[in-house]
Amino acid sequence: MNKHIQWIAGFCAAVFTLASCSDDFLEVKRPDGEPLEEYYTNEETLNEALTSAYAPLHWPDWDNVAYNDLTVDAEIMGDDFWVGGNNISDNQHWHRLFNFAGDGNNTLATLWGDFYSGIKRCNDAIKYAGWGGKASADFLKSMEMQARLLRVYYYNILWHYYGNVPFYLENLSMPYTAPQITADEIYNKLLPELEEIIDSKVLPMRWSNAESGRVSQAMAYMLYAEMVMYQNDASRYSKALGYMKAIIADSDYELNPSYAELWEEKGEWCSESIFEINYNDDQAQRDWGPAALNAGGSVLPTLISPNGFSDDLWSGMDGWGFLPMRVETYNMFVEGDLRRDATCWDVRGTTYTERYQDTHIWLKKYRPTLENCQDCPTSKNLNYNNNKRIYRYAETLLNAAELLLQTGGSAAEATGYVNQVRARAGLANLGTVTIDDIFTERHMEFCGEGKRYFDLVRAEGIADATQKATKVLVPDTYGYRTNSWTPSKKYIPLDQKELDADPSLIQNNY
Repeated sequence: MNKHIQWIAGFCAAVFTLASCSDDFLEVKRPDGEPLEEYYTNEETLNEALTSAYAPLHWPDWDNVAYNDLTVDAEIMGDDFWVGGNNISDNQHWHRLFNFAGDGNNTLATLWGDFYSGIKRCNDAIKYAGWGGKASADFLKSMEMQARLLRVYYYNILWHYYGNVPFYLENLSMPYTAPQITADEIYNKLLPELEEIIDSKVLPMRWSNAESGRVSQAMAYMLYAEMVMYQNDASRYSKALGYMKAIIADSDYELNPSYAELWEEKGEWCSESIFEINYNDDQAQRDWGPAALNAGGSVLPTLISPNGFSDDLWSGMDGWGFLPMRVETYNMFVEGDLRRDATCWDVRGTTYTERYQDTHIWLKKYRPTLENCQDCPTSKNLNYNNNKRIYRYAETLLNAAELLLQTGGSAAEATGYVNQVRARAGLANLGTVTIDDIFTERHMEFCGEGKRYFDLVRAEGIADATQKATKVLVPDTYGYRTNSWTPSKKYIPLDQKELDADPSLIQNNY
């Protein structure tokens, strides 16, 4: 499927593009010198502001400062992958966080700037929508709700990683600081906001193919369930379950028959997809230097591939050797589980340039192929067109199953949801499922999608779960991870530069 929404965006300039169905780009010049009140007066210019608010979604993998792809960030703190790279000093912040030994100089520093930039742009879009101008009421309401939902999503990521962060819903003036509040306070501010967005029923359950990439009502439901379950907020479990059932009842969503096809270009925005971040190699303008934030592709496939490797699908390119898969991860899949060969890129027995912690097993879901960057006119290793999958219908089913058990609902219904996921994987049905069964299914279903670490952390608050961070994220027998996860590690350190810039910020106790 073509990518229909793409962006060119800088931190300060509202310069961006929209891709049409044929992947042509329309470049919009910034309104230099023109008063904003006179510029943002019609649907075309207001849509530019909204598109700019979407842009930071695709910055974290590489924003010209650091490689902090959200998949890698989460997986290196889990139990399925090593960090890899050239050596233990390569992207040292990842190695330190992997060992739960991060500090203000070794943390996911750039996520802070990426997503606060997104929040700032969302605030702008909401303000401009309030001016109205010649735009229709329906357009303005949709623009407002898209920007508000994006803002919750950006805060959600900051909340997951940093916990205790500054919070504001209107852009700041000098000295550009906001009070830092606790993670629980962040949650208590975001959930009513998210409930109001959902209750407005402004956003469609699914956008048309031409608008793929916009946030939807179904995406809001998934974000709600994710946040409520991570917070172990039993008071909202029933509402989250209702949202999952609403997606299940919607004919636009169902499991894709082929698990392997989900990770191919033809599987992007299929009936299983609820939200993806679009990347595109066609006419990509992303490149080294100041062009890092331009519209284009993803560097993730380059980051997580073997160095000096060549096969029929990929040759003459470069892999940087991050995120080698543990052998134990490959072995956790039972024989006959169709997800194994779609998840694990097993090149054992193949000769190439080995890097640190290399196991010769890699993540296949985002593996590079020449086909995925063939149309790129700039640096191909920065511009693969692999969309990042965020929410899938399989997660809806497993969320619903878990929430049913947590609320005393039908165990048979929960078992049926889990068995739908297993049947697609080629596995036999389970009997009455338990919380542990669901966590095991999530482990295999979402391996390499950045969910496992957060599942282990939230399991600390689930009495019946045995796959908890304190039990699983412990020293390994290889001597790579020598520290254990503890509750104080739930939120990673704030960047020292942010602490220096705002002395009122308090460092997390890590």
